[in-house]
Amino acid sequence: MAVVEELIRVEDNGTLSFGNHTLTEKTKKSDFEYMGDMYKVKTFNEITKLEKNGSMVYESVPGTAVNEFKVEDGDVEFKVEAAVDSQITLELESGAEYTLFLNGVNAGKMKSNLSGKLTLSIEAADGQTTVKIVKA
Repeated sequence: MAVVEELIRVEDNGTLSFGNHTLTEKTKKSDFEYMGDMYKVKTFNEITKLEKNGSMVYESVPGTAVNEFKVEDGDVEFKVEAAVDSQITLELESGAEYTLFLNGVNAGKMKSNLSGKLTLSIEAADGQTTVKIVKA
């Protein structure tokens, strides 16, 4: 998996890919239309952030490269890569319970907070990590 040189793109399978953790200066792309919504991505080695219609969808500290990001019926799935261990925050349904799968392994249940944020960590040593979050 590689960084997304164009910062954000739609893949052949209809999913989104975004982020470039190799950049040393903050770079952004706004007004990217996807399925009737407007997306904005800000990315560099310190942070990657994706917004949909002005609301946060994804944020990682430090920056990451995300491929094949999709949200269906409250479930989220994507592949992520980083140069170092990263903390990822997603905005989901407020106060809902989710099951987290990392590389196909059940990592347990998590509950989003009152604002709908769910936070998880990935280890860069794992290379590409496949993340799947299923609403319980």
